Amino acid sequence: MAKHGKRYQEVAKLVDRANLYTVDEALELVKKCATAKFDETVEVALKIGVDPRHADQQVRGTVVLPHGTGRDVTVLVFAKGEKAKEAQEAGADYVGAEELVEKIQGGWLEFDVAIATPDMMGVVGKLGRVLGPRGLMPNPKTGTVTFEVADAVRDSKAGKVEFRVNKEAGIHVPIGKVSFDQDKLRENFLVLLGAVVKAKPAAAKGTYLRKVAVSSTMSPGIRINPQDVVTQLR
Repeated sequence: MAKHGKRYQEVAKLVDRANLYTVDEALELVKKCATAKFDETVEVALKIGVDPRHADQQVRGTVVLPHGTGRDVTVLVFAKGEKAKEAQEAGADYVGAEELVEKIQGGWLEFDVAIATPDMMGVVGKLGRVLGPRGLMPNPKTGTVTFEVADAVRDSKAGKVEFRVNKEAGIHVPIGKVSFDQDKLRENFLVLLGAVVKAKPAAAKGTYLRKVAVSSTMSPGIRINPQDVVTQLR
């Protein structure tokens, strides 16, 4: 078992691991626990009541956080002609077609989000083995395969995040930085949780939000009472 350093151990004393905090209490505490010398990321961790082995219990979606994630997002767009121009005007960092495919095949991956127009997917499909495992492959389900490239670029730049259940029925998503005001973290948190709840599959039975926690990059998880989340979302 990995041993934590003294700083982590001191911070951990602030957190009652047996307690279920309210949303506001947890966000206030996560800011207190963030004592690193950099602006730590705040992440939400969920355990939801689905069985990911079944196709009808998959949970996946995207949501634009109202206050962004606090990080600059580098956006690449595969497009030609007028759509390429629209992407550039919307603020895309890289726009191109076959030449970008070749560059990526050569090992270049200096971007955070890849968007493609549908007519480009025949070419972009060659990158499946490279982009797929990294979560960078354009996908209609996440709005990154679209002719509305300008909107997709602006959403990505503004703080669009993807959530997707893993094989342990967990979801992990960043909601901002510890430097954010607590009200901004709270709004981002509730917008994300609202989207996850809305994405509940019809086949999911029983309690949907099983466990909810927040943490910063270098701090322990702080458990939140799922019932308080449900109350806040009403």
